[in-house]
Amino acid sequence: MNFGKNLQILRKMKNMTQEELADKMKISRQTVSKWELGAVLPEIEKLVELCDMFHCSVDQLLRGTMDYSSEVYSNIRIVTVAPFRYISHTVISREPERDAISHVKGWAEHLKIENPYMIGWDFPQVSQEQRSVFHMRGYAAALVLDAEQDIGDIDAEIISQDRQKYITITLEERAGREFEIIPNAYKALLTYMSINGIKEKFGPEIISCYEHEYFDPRGRELMDVFIAIE
Repeated sequence: MNFGKNLQILRKMKNMTQEELADKMKISRQTVSKWELGAVLPEIEKLVELCDMFHCSVDQLLRGTMDYSSEVYSNIRIVTVAPFRYISHTVISREPERDAISHVKGWAEHLKIENPYMIGWDFPQVSQEQRSVFHMRGYAAALVLDAEQDIGDIDAEIISQDRQKYITITLEERAGREFEIIPNAYKALLTYMSINGIKEKFGPEIISCYEHEYFDPRGRELMDVFIAIE
């Protein structure tokens, strides 16, 4: 049973101390501490009250695995992304990330862009046959352009996106664990949004979610995961 750890994670996502949670629940801080340590479980009425507060089900709170507090993640934050222009390439294959990113890197080399800013996102329009029979997935990679960048003879459409607010999280130490850590990052963001009443934004004029890989000043490879919000 993961109740204690899940409660601690949800409380921290709502930026609440044990004392503040205790005040809202009309119990002692020591009781909250015992809950989070797994020493005792709350009565059913308090359990339901916790679920209402954190917008989750009893099953999620008691048995879910909300392991988003791992050291591979940095703090969740809200940012405003400035307007930008980009060209993108979509691939459906067994290794679509590699194929799409390689193609877009070729564009950057062709345009003589030394430090290309690239982003990517899952492409969901994959048939059931492609997924289940051929084990294929879809991925789109994009090259973000400077304001006046000309793409010359590249056969791609330049798309513009206006200023947009995103919620984001940074991932560290992903080597060999991408298929675990990246999906958990999206789950962490969506859980944080649900707890704090933040709504996801969709629309043809924006990229609803994307990832950006880069190196920090210490040479560590990091990834920021973004979800558009209202």
